[in-house]
Amino acid sequence: MRKYKGFLITILLIFSIFLSICPTQVFAESKGQNEREIVVERAGPLEPSPSEDLERIVFKFDDQYYSENKTLYTYYNSILGLYKKEMSEDSKSSSFSLLPSFQETRKEEAGEFLQAPEKENAAPTLDSKLEIHFIDVGQGDSALILCDGKAMLIDGGSAADSSLIYSYLKNLDLSHLDYMICTHGHEDHVGGLSGALNYATVGTVYCPETAYDSKAFNSFLKYLEKQNKAITVPDHGDTFTLGSAQCQILGPIYSSGNTNNTSIVLRIEYGETSFLFTGDAEMEEEGDIMSAGYHIASDVLKVAHHGSQTSTRYLWLREVAPRYGVISVGKNNPYSHPSEDVLSKLRDAEVEVYRTDMQGHILCSSDGSNIDFSVQRNANADTLYGAGLGSYSTSQKAEKPAINLEIEASLEEEKTQKSYILNTSSKKIHYPDCSSVRQMSEKNKKDTNLSIEELVNLGYSPCGRCNP
Repeated sequence: MRKYKGFLITILLIFSIFLSICPTQVFAESKGQNEREIVVERAGPLEPSPSEDLERIVFKFDDQYYSENKTLYTYYNSILGLYKKEMSEDSKSSSFSLLPSFQETRKEEAGEFLQAPEKENAAPTLDSKLEIHFIDVGQGDSALILCDGKAMLIDGGSAADSSLIYSYLKNLDLSHLDYMICTHGHEDHVGGLSGALNYATVGTVYCPETAYDSKAFNSFLKYLEKQNKAITVPDHGDTFTLGSAQCQILGPIYSSGNTNNTSIVLRIEYGETSFLFTGDAEMEEEGDIMSAGYHIASDVLKVAHHGSQTSTRYLWLREVAPRYGVISVGKNNPYSHPSEDVLSKLRDAEVEVYRTDMQGHILCSSDGSNIDFSVQRNANADTLYGAGLGSYSTSQKAEKPAINLEIEASLEEEKTQKSYILNTSSKKIHYPDCSSVRQMSEKNKKDTNLSIEELVNLGYSPCGRCNP
C-alpha cells in the first residue's frame, strides 16, 4: 500500500507541474450529444511581419489543430464572406462546425458553449421599459440607461461636452443618477461627467481607479467631493440591479499599464434582451474576459474604443454574437475611427450598425423581448462606409422618428446661448434675465461669453433658479 501511495504522489506531482507550465486552458465546453470539448491555446507571436497581426489562437478538437489568424480570416472573408470550417468524423454521421457562422452563434446557440448565469429577478412587468441613450459626444463615449424610474450614466464624453450632458439630463428632468460609471480615466470618457454632477445628484460611482493624472479627472473628483461621494472600485463579477435590469461587471480582470485595458466592461440583461458596454477595452482585456469564462453573448454591443482596430477581435465578436452594434465616434476624427478592419468584421458578422458621427444621438429601447432603435438623423446612412461597401449615403426612405425632438431643439438653443452673468462672489452662473441678477451687487457682477463647460472648469456652478 505504501508503495502505491508513493507512486500516486509522484503521478500527482508530475501532473501539477504539467498544469503549471502548460499554456492550454479550457475555454468552452459543448454539452452536445458527444460531450465534445474545445480547448484554446495561446500560441503567442510568430515570426514578426510588418503587415500582419500574427497573434493566433489554436483550437484543439480530437487532437487535431486548426489555427485562426488575421491572414486566414481575410482570405476566407474575401472568398466566402465568412470563415467556416467543417470537420466530419469518420466513425460518426454527424459533423461539427469548428468555427460556426456568426448567425449560428447568436445568443440562443452561444448558450450551448457558455451558460448564462441564472436570473435572480422576475421578468419585466407590462409597464416596464428599458431605454439606452447613446449621446453624441463626438470623439468620446456617453450612454444614459433608464429603467423603471432608475438611471445610470456610463461616461460623459470630454470636458467640452459638460454642457451637453448637463442639458441632456435637464431636458429629461433627470435630477438623480442611481449609478455613474467612469469606464476609465481618459478625458474623452471622464471629462463630461463634471457637467452631469453639476445638474444631478448621484448614488454609486464606479471607476477602475481612484486617481488619474489629468485636469478632467481631478474636476470629476472635485464635483464628487461636493456631493460627499467617493469612487467605488468594483471587482469583476460584481452584480447590481437597475430597476428590473440585471447588471454584471465583467472586467477589468487584471491591472494593466495600458489604461484602455482597465476599462470597466458591463453586461446588462433585461428580460430576454442583453447589452454589452466595453469602454475602450482592447484585445488583451477581451481575451482576459473570455478566459475567465464570463457569459458575453449580447444582442447589442457598444463597439469598443470607437471602432479602433486595437479592439473587437474575431473570436470576441463570435462569442458576443450581437445583432446590433453602436459605435460612438467623432466625425472626421484624427484617428481614422472606426477602422476599416472593424467595420469589415461587423459586416461579415451581419451586425446592424449605428454610428453617432453619422446619425447623432441614438436611442435604443427594449420591452424585454424586442429591441428598437431610433436616431437623430440619417436613419438610412451607410454605417459600414469604409468597409468596401460603397460611399457614405444619407438618402432617406421612410426615416425612423428623430430622437426626442424637444431635447434636440433645446440642445440647439444651448449652442446659440452665448451670454451669461457671473456672480464672482457666490461663483454662480445666471441667465441675463434671471431674477437673481437684479439682486446682485454690481461689484460681483460679470458678463461672460464662455461656455457652461468652460465656466464649470473655472469653479462656477449653474444657478438653481434659472438653470442655465
